Amino acid sequence: MKVKVDRDLCIGVGNCVAFAPSVFKLDAEGKAVVLDVSSVDEFTLLEAAKSCPEQAIIIEDDEGTQVYP
Repeated sequence: MKVKVDRDLCIGVGNCVAFAPSVFKLDAEGKAVVLDVSSVDEFTLLEAAKSCPEQAIIIEDDEGTQVYP
């Protein structure tokens, strides 16, 4: 799985960090960045993405097909 954060959409709420702190962190600008996607299961990753109020987290499968949102 591939995970990206659309920095133009991210408002730094931090829900993703609360759901998956080993995958996401807020940087100096208060925006989410991706750390280590392999540290959590797909369910947790999807829940973290769904928790974003701006849908700034984009998840793609290994073939590059967008899974969320």
